[in-house]
Amino acid sequence: QVHLFESGGGSVQAGGTLTLSCEVTGVNISTYCLGWFRQVSEKNREGVGIMDGTGDPSVADSVKGRFTISRDIAKNLLYLQMNNLEIEDTAKYYCAAPATPFPPGPCIGTMLLGGIGMNYWGEGTLVTVSS
Repeated sequence: QVHLFESGGGSVQAGGTLTLSCEVTGVNISTYCLGWFRQVSEKNREGVGIMDGTGDPSVADSVKGRFTISRDIAKNLLYLQMNNLEIEDTAKYYCAAPATPFPPGPCIGTMLLGGIGMNYWGEGTLVTVSS
């Protein structure tokens, strides 16, 4: 069974840095598409970035140059390093995985579609950025 558990959220001032972690069990992250998503209350969920099964990361244009996705295969951990945080980055952040390994193209598609295609989700971790 697949489980994902996010950690690392918190409160930070604008311009600050946070690193989120996602502990993944039940799949081998070296072969799986994994993604980071965020949501603000009732707004649509937004794709932040993905790490495809080949280890190639992609991030959304809204965070490009500030956010970086990486993974530790030995620990089955996915990371989201967030630099130069902005107030607009305030959201609950989730990591997610599909039911089966995706090729790179569909993996990026899940990011662009706000998580459609992802079957397993963590509980999320809250990030609050203040001025």
